[in-house]
Amino acid sequence: MKIESRHLAFIGLAVVVVIAMLVGGRPDLTPSADSVRMHEYIASLAPGSVVMVSFDHEASSLPEIGPLAKAFLRHAFSRGVKLVGVSLLAEGTGIGYRLMEETGREYDCEYGKDFVFLGFKPQWVAAIVAMGESISKTYPEDYLGNTYQDIPMLAGVVNYSDVAGVVSIADGSLTTHWMEYGHARYGITVSAFVAAAMVTTYDPYLASGQMHAMVGGLRGAAEYESLIGVGGSGGRAMLAQTVAHLYVIVLIILGNVVYFRSRHTGRK
Repeated sequence: MKIESRHLAFIGLAVVVVIAMLVGGRPDLTPSADSVRMHEYIASLAPGSVVMVSFDHEASSLPEIGPLAKAFLRHAFSRGVKLVGVSLLAEGTGIGYRLMEETGREYDCEYGKDFVFLGFKPQWVAAIVAMGESISKTYPEDYLGNTYQDIPMLAGVVNYSDVAGVVSIADGSLTTHWMEYGHARYGITVSAFVAAAMVTTYDPYLASGQMHAMVGGLRGAAEYESLIGVGGSGGRAMLAQTVAHLYVIVLIILGNVVYFRSRHTGRK
């Protein structure tokens, strides 16, 4: 196969990113007001508070959603917040359980005592409304098959009245249903960690107060990691992204230099 200039450009990009990741370092980011608001909200929760975290995303968005979810889970577990995991999408079920279980181990958190994962229920609107009446009737068993009443952490958790808030981790529009049904009907506080593409979609909800706080994209994940003082994949991804952007800018400049020099030479 003949190696062309475009092949060299892609090879150069790979080399630059790999070198940057090996050297290490983190971009110097100033946390946005949205990230600070989310951090202050989680930090304000008393130890032992119960928060529902909903994994409302597909597997394809994990490279962006994963760092956001891990940053939130680390902050919550470090604060002693008890988490009840659910999912409005079937794809988010296995991912949500794995993320909670892996992060829980980092903080010596025990399943059934510090966190629990209830799993997926079809028809998300019906599931959200049903939990407002009775979580145990909506989820008689958790993801592992344990009976709701046999899980120590869930003793006294009947409905949204016993939950401090809901945090939706989403790559699409499912967070909207938490606000339209969970917040509007039952008054539950809704916050979200979302893919960058959804930030502008949810900005009006944030401005109106229907959403309490929001963190978006890999930059948001990196900002949140800096706020909690724990390095993660968000910062590493931002480093790779920053280096890749600089590399592309350099290529554009070089391409223009070569183009205009060739034109000048041609006129001569």
